[in-house]
This record gives sequence, C-alpha cells and structure tokens, in this order.
Amino acid sequence: MNEFDLKAAEWDQNPIIWERAEAIANEIKKLVPLQKQMTALEFGAGTGVTSFILKDSLKEITLMDNSSEMVKVMNNKIKTLKVKNLKTLNFNLEQNDFKDAKFDLIFNQMVLHHITDIKDIITKFYNLLNPGGFLAIADLYTEDGSFHGEGFTGHKGFDPSDLSSMLLKSGFKNITHHKCFVINKKISDAVTKEFDVFLLIAQRP
Repeated sequence: MNEFDLKAAEWDQNPIIWERAEAIANEIKKLVPLQKQMTALEFGAGTGVTSFILKDSLKEITLMDNSSEMVKVMNNKIKTLKVKNLKTLNFNLEQNDFKDAKFDLIFNQMVLHHITDIKDIITKFYNLLNPGGFLAIADLYTEDGSFHGEGFTGHKGFDPSDLSSMLLKSGFKNITHHKCFVINKKISDAVTKEFDVFLLIAQRP
C-alpha cells in the first residue's frame, strides 16, 4: 500500500480538503468555458471531491488515481449518491500511457508536486486533450520544504512562471495563473504556516 492508500478512509474528514476543492472548482468555472457536452479527466483524483463539485457542469468526468483505496472510496461515494456521470479509473499515468480516451478538460490539484518527471506528465496531458481542450493545474508555490517535512522526495512547490514556460514549450497556449487559495498548516506544536496555492490554466491549440 502507498501513503495515499493508508490515508484514503479518513481523507474526506479534513475540512481543508473540501475548502480547497471548492475554491479551485469555482475558479475553474470562472476561467474555463465549461459546457455540458465536455468530457474531463481529474488526474490524481484522490476521493474525487473536485469532480463531485464540477460534475453538473460537464458531460462526464473520469476520476483517475493510482491508489486503489482512494478509488474504492470514490466508487462508494458514486454508488451512495447515485451519480451517473462520474467513473473511476485505477491507473498510474506517471508510469504508463493511457490511450483509451481523450478529453476536453484535464484538471488536478496538489498532485503535480508528487510527480517525478514534470515534462513527461505535461506531454501526456497534451496528448490526452482534444484540440482546444483545457488544462487546469492547482499546486503550491515554491516553499521551503516544511509543507511535507523531512523525507519528502517530491517537488517543493513550483514557480508558476517556470511551469508556464514548460507548458509553452510543450505546445500549450493562452497560459495564465494566479493565487487561488491559502492553506494554513500546523507544521509543529508551536508553528502554523501559510502556504499559497496557484491555479494555472492552459489550452491545447
């Protein structure tokens, strides 16, 4: 089991998860011209909170995650709430190519900093989008490493301008970004820090 398998059962009990997803989903609604005939992919969907918020604005959303336990939680929620246009996929896009579908929107939040090869995943996003499709990335601005603490092997956030340059080189256009949320996180018994989250929107020509 990976770390997210272990966290899956209690994931939705954290109010920050819901507050962050609500803020990001609302910003996506403002910045992306969502239509009922559009299909979407949430990459690293976790328990699918963001997709549940966006489901009524889209035709169908595929909730992709490499954690089987997260997928179980999503499936239970979909069944309990009788949602018809959300479907789960237990798949590791970082290690494999997905060729079964293309999408009009790909979105993710707080996922990219866990990905080792950013250029590769951006290329995969590009290839999974239909022409004119949108990519929405929400993640941490560059931080000092205290968000995850010692032992974390991923990225310590991103400079969205640098990320925008990578996206531009990969073929994306109309790239914009801005701060969309602030996480107040307790990093020790005595210290709580603020971590800013950006939302970046890009379009495939």
